[in-house]
Amino acid sequence: MEERKTVDFKKSEFAVKESIKKVLEKGKISKVRIEYTPIGEKIIISTHKPGLVIGRKGEKIEELTRILKKKFKLENLTIEIDEITQPEFDAQINADEIALALERFGPLKFKVTAYRTLQKIMNAGALGVEIRLNGKLPGSRAKSWRFAQGYLKKAGESSKVVDRAKARAETKPGTVGIKVSILSPYAKLVDKIEVNEEMLNKIKINSEGKEEVPKIKK
Repeated sequence: MEERKTVDFKKSEFAVKESIKKVLEKGKISKVRIEYTPIGEKIIISTHKPGLVIGRKGEKIEELTRILKKKFKLENLTIEIDEITQPEFDAQINADEIALALERFGPLKFKVTAYRTLQKIMNAGALGVEIRLNGKLPGSRAKSWRFAQGYLKKAGESSKVVDRAKARAETKPGTVGIKVSILSPYAKLVDKIEVNEEMLNKIKINSEGKEEVPKIKK
């Protein structure tokens, strides 16, 4: 019984998030978080375009609030905007931008779109980027393409700090799946070792202080 309630609860949360993304459209928001307080529900929308999400005099937010209250019966609902100041390190924003570019200009120039996004992220200071495209690019058969640069952990504890996102582009030849993974320069890597001057001096002192082990004559 409890498992069914949990599944229904998660399905309801997912439906709320999908409705928000549908109303605000692709490419404007990154993440949607729902917090439950004693006085009601609080939805936090992360975006790098707060002006477009809020709308003129807050009309977009008011419209979204009305839709959510009516559709999901959320009486005491409040919506907050969390502005993303560095969208280059947000995987969802970059995945959506690639999807919009493929839908607007077609899949023929997918390599230009992917490499341009890759360089933009790396030039901003990211430690590593990986972009994967799956679909009819550009031929009639579906194919997988990978664009990567820098350092990107895929296993272990360090892989958890990699920001990952998915998007989908509806082009004339068919659907294109997009996966973006970004390792931000602000990510804390537990297995990262910085070799600086202080460490080199310690290594030098330790190596000079070691005594040679006498060889045993046979």
